[in-house]
Amino acid sequence: MLSGKGGTGKTFVSVNLAVTAKNSVYIDCDVEEPNGRLFLKPEASIAEEVYTLLPQVLTEKCIGCRKCVDSCRFNAIGFIKNSPLVFSDVCHACGACALICPVGAVYEVERPVGIVERGRNKGVEVITGILNIGEASGIPVIQNALDTEISNQSITIIDCPPGSACSVMESVKTADYCLLVVEATTFGFHNFKMVYELVSLLQKPCGVVINKGDYIYAPLIEFCAENNITILCCIPYQEKLARLGANGELACEKDDETRELFSTLLDKIRMEVWE
Repeated sequence: MLSGKGGTGKTFVSVNLAVTAKNSVYIDCDVEEPNGRLFLKPEASIAEEVYTLLPQVLTEKCIGCRKCVDSCRFNAIGFIKNSPLVFSDVCHACGACALICPVGAVYEVERPVGIVERGRNKGVEVITGILNIGEASGIPVIQNALDTEISNQSITIIDCPPGSACSVMESVKTADYCLLVVEATTFGFHNFKMVYELVSLLQKPCGVVINKGDYIYAPLIEFCAENNITILCCIPYQEKLARLGANGELACEKDDETRELFSTLLDKIRMEVWE
């Protein structure tokens, strides 16, 4: 489940689809602001800490060869006052610096970057990645959430971060099908085209859900037609849905019209995937 911008309704669609599917898995990869659990309310949650590796330098062993600096493609190591200095915020924990050091002056230590919570409710296995405040990259937490062992469920729904950055690419790389949630506005359409370009580069089949679609936005309809993108459904902007969301309630459980909409959407997605 992807969207070009925040607030489009990606989580709204994700959690309602997960409950509608029954016996499903919901993975929240929007690790900077995970909120699917607010609706699914998983019980008996278990949390596991996520670590990444951070290089450290033994200055007394360093011979100043600068090989660690030259090997870092992310420029995460500088050479200041005849000694390497690690910039933790841009380190990708690739291990090259420790591997290439000829005297063993560089070693790695574990550094906590977040947690992954796992629980279950409403027939849904809920896996939530939560990034520690201040961390620059959520990719280690996303990888851990996606690698969590799950039982054989009918469908797995991945709630991606908004946008089209590296964290989104990491979230969808193993997906069979991408559902793009878009607002029928000029701004929403602009960001939708960026995320569509991403899934096209990754060669992922996709379909579109128009959320808050009170009127026909011609440029969006024409773009989808020109690119053979299936518009699976249009969810109108309704006060009742806004109220249910504000109260942390699932629309598919509280509203018959919405229940039928998501049941139909799920059937269409299955047909798209199995074709």
